[in-house]
Amino acid sequence: MPRTQLLCTICLSLWSVMAATGQAPDAGIPAALRAHVQNERFGIVTSIRGLPLGVRDGLQALFGSQTLDIAEPGADFQMTGVIVSSLVPTRRLVAAGCSIDRCLVYYQRRGNDPTWHVALFHWTPAATQFEWGGTAPGGLATIDDVRTAILSGRIKGPAKFW
Repeated sequence: MPRTQLLCTICLSLWSVMAATGQAPDAGIPAALRAHVQNERFGIVTSIRGLPLGVRDGLQALFGSQTLDIAEPGADFQMTGVIVSSLVPTRRLVAAGCSIDRCLVYYQRRGNDPTWHVALFHWTPAATQFEWGGTAPGGLATIDDVRTAILSGRIKGPAKFW
């Protein structure tokens, strides 16, 4: 019994410190954006060129690259951490979808331990802004799979590297 009480006291103390410093477990997407993702009708986008220009510019800014460093779905890209050529993208689009004012982009990023990411953009012809995103599980195939992962809390954000 004393061992259990000690463990409970430690857990409660850690929780109190986290609450006091504002640190909390990743809560996923904010409620207002969650409602948009849940209710928006995302049309399937099958290529990079199908994304609005503002979203492509937003991705390039998110990646911090001089060019839009992402390959088309199914195309070759640098899958490992070893750079083969600067001409071969280090990311590959897996699935994307856009509504009247938002786009969801799901892509794979190279590495010895590859990662998958989701980025949500709010876009209009006048302006585009990154709203939310994070690290996603691999193996999502459609924009509906991405939406389900977002709504179930399986996207952990924000990502360290985009």
